[in-house]
Amino acid sequence: MALGLLLGIGRTFRKKSTACLDILTAKRGPRNYYKGKNCKPTGFHTHKGGYVLVQEKLPSYVVPELTGCQLKPYVSQCAKQSKTTETAV
Repeated sequence: MALGLLLGIGRTFRKKSTACLDILTAKRGPRNYYKGKNCKPTGFHTHKGGYVLVQEKLPSYVVPELTGCQLKPYVSQCAKQSKTTETAV
C-alpha cells in the first residue's frame, strides 16, 4: 500500500513534457481543430453551404467630427529631434 501511495505522489509531481506546453496550432491540435485568425464571426453557415451575415455582429466605427482640429492626421517620417532636459532630484 505504501508503495502505491508513493508512486501516485511521484506521478503528480513529475515534470511535464515540453510538447504539452507549446502553442496550440492547427497542426498540433486534433484533426478537426481550426484555430482561426483571432476574429469574431460575423454570421453563420447554412446547411446548403451559404453564409448569412448578421448586422448585429458587424463592427460599427464611431468617428468624431474633426473640422476645427489643429492636429495633423499623420506623423512625419523624418521627425525633428527635441532636446529634453533631465533634472536630478
